[in-house]
Amino acid sequence: MAREPGSPLTTPAASLVEAARAEIRNISVDEAVGLLDDPGYQFVDIRDPRELAREGMVPGASKAPRGMLEFWVDPESPYYKASLDDGRVLVLYCGSGWRSALTAKALQDMGFDSVAHLDGGFSAWKASGQRVAQVEPR
Repeated sequence: MAREPGSPLTTPAASLVEAARAEIRNISVDEAVGLLDDPGYQFVDIRDPRELAREGMVPGASKAPRGMLEFWVDPESPYYKASLDDGRVLVLYCGSGWRSALTAKALQDMGFDSVAHLDGGFSAWKASGQRVAQVEPR
C-alpha cells in the first residue's frame, strides 16, 4: 500500500539526523573556533551556492555542494578532488547541521573516517558572533 501524500513518514528526516549524530563526531562552535587555524582540519561548507552568496561562510572554508561530496572524496570517482582527501579532518557544515550530520554519516559509511560536523551549522556559527566571510554571487 502506498503512503498517502502528507501522511507521516516511517522514518522522518529528524530521526535520520538524530541517528547520524549519535554515530559521528559533533563539534561545537567553541571547539570549531579553536580548530579554524589548525592545519589538521579543513572546514567544508556543503550549502547551496545561493545560501553562500546570501549569508557568507566560515572564513577559509572550502565549498563542496552536498550533492557532490561523496563523489569528490572517493578516489575511484571521476569527480575525485584530492584536496578533500589529504589527511585533514573535514569539518562539514550546512545551515542548521542537519545536512552536514547526514553527509558526515554517509562519508563515514563509505570508509572516510576523517570527518566531523559543526553542530548547529552555520546558524550556530553566526549566532555566536563568529567572523563571516562574504561570498560573491556567481
